[in-house]
Amino acid sequence: MTEFITTPQGRRIAVKRQDGAGPGIVFLHGLKSDMEGTKAVALAEWAAAQGRAFLRYDASGHGQSGGRFEEGAIGDWFEDALAAIRACSRGPQVLVGSSMGGWLSLLIARAHPELVAGMVTIAAAPDFTEDGFWASFTAAQRQALARFGHVDLPSDYGAPYRISQRLIEEGRGRLVLRDPLALPMPVRFLQGTEDSSVPVETALRLFGHVSGPDIRLTLVKGADHRFSTPDNMAQIEAAVQEVLSRIG
Repeated sequence: MTEFITTPQGRRIAVKRQDGAGPGIVFLHGLKSDMEGTKAVALAEWAAAQGRAFLRYDASGHGQSGGRFEEGAIGDWFEDALAAIRACSRGPQVLVGSSMGGWLSLLIARAHPELVAGMVTIAAAPDFTEDGFWASFTAAQRQALARFGHVDLPSDYGAPYRISQRLIEEGRGRLVLRDPLALPMPVRFLQGTEDSSVPVETALRLFGHVSGPDIRLTLVKGADHRFSTPDNMAQIEAAVQEVLSRIG
């Protein structure tokens, strides 16, 4: 059943939670995705079968939550994730972050490590506003961003992405690959080699950047950014189970 919470910043966020054993699992979706995506739903079913607590939510401007995507930024979505975790879960959680959700998971682990028992990321996209969007913009696109406040980028998933100047500028205060990042919890990074949105080089850079006692990167040959085939889902579930087995 979908519930709604209001964040401390006043945004209305849709959540779905399942009772079960802890540590619970929290799924953080990607940019322009939501909690009804293939991975979120499949993981919810897996968690239910395991008797494990599970939480998924829609960031503001996504899915059933309030707000407009074009007005959002990484900091807003970080605050949304924190609000959902604090309102709907108990104790440290295992964060499962897909693409942008991977970046949000890293932000939460950096700012609030007490909330994170473990982490699994799927095609994590840390710092994509700067190293992806901004770095790839042409001079004309940068001029358009300054003049109109946004640029529209083609998407493999439907309508173009409208990228706002605020998304770029606010993201500069949320970068995680510029300063040391300690992850003292069990962490598993999953990355497909045929991902056209997040290159393998990003996964390698992240893996080399973070520090911690129990961090592994798995490259899956042939997997794309969706990472949602039955085999991929089995790999995600195995990674979550492995992290759970390493906690405590």
